[in-house]
Amino acid sequence: MIKSKIWLLLLLAGGAGWAQDQNQDEGDYIEFNDRRNVVHGVYLGLGTYLGEIDGKSTFHGNFKIAYVANQQVEVGFAAVGFYSQQNIPLNTFENLDFAGGYAGLHVEPILFGKSKLNLSFPVMLGAGAVVYVEDNNRDVDIDFDRNDWDEVFVVEPGVNLLFNLSRFVQLEAGMRYRFSSRIDLEPNRVKNINGFSAGFGIKVGIFNMGRNRYKKHIRNEQ
Repeated sequence: MIKSKIWLLLLLAGGAGWAQDQNQDEGDYIEFNDRRNVVHGVYLGLGTYLGEIDGKSTFHGNFKIAYVANQQVEVGFAAVGFYSQQNIPLNTFENLDFAGGYAGLHVEPILFGKSKLNLSFPVMLGAGAVVYVEDNNRDVDIDFDRNDWDEVFVVEPGVNLLFNLSRFVQLEAGMRYRFSSRIDLEPNRVKNINGFSAGFGIKVGIFNMGRNRYKKHIRNEQ
């Protein structure tokens, strides 16, 4: 009877010690997922837009390179080139069109970044130059010796609808309005390059870089 009681006490003590070791081992780990914290991304983007300058059709090409923080905001560099069919009479055989480009800071807050379809609000702050170009029966000639170019400063807010094809490819469609500084060029017809534009683009890169571990060992530093 005494031996049975001794064995029972030993078993209880051993079970308690094993349970304590298990709890200690479990306490040495935490479960986590880095993608619930900060997800990084980077991409190159190309786009094309159609709009107006001074009531005339204008074609835009867009280039972007940006860092994406946690699928919530983009910060990067953007450049835009445009060509506007102004058809300003120069002489009997030639007309003047209008062209230019600008580049600068690109910032784009993103809503619903974790879903397939996102809404974003891009803003561009930039500077560039504009110039009249000779359109001689569609043979465009840019003559910089005529001193017909001028610098321009631009603020361009917009709204985009983004569709995530995969973690590497994203499509965008949207519209924007460009505000510019005043332009002083002869024949002085185009006063600024303010105007709406709308179009689409594609972004190629990695939009959700991040380590995805589930357990981390906590070392006893005491």
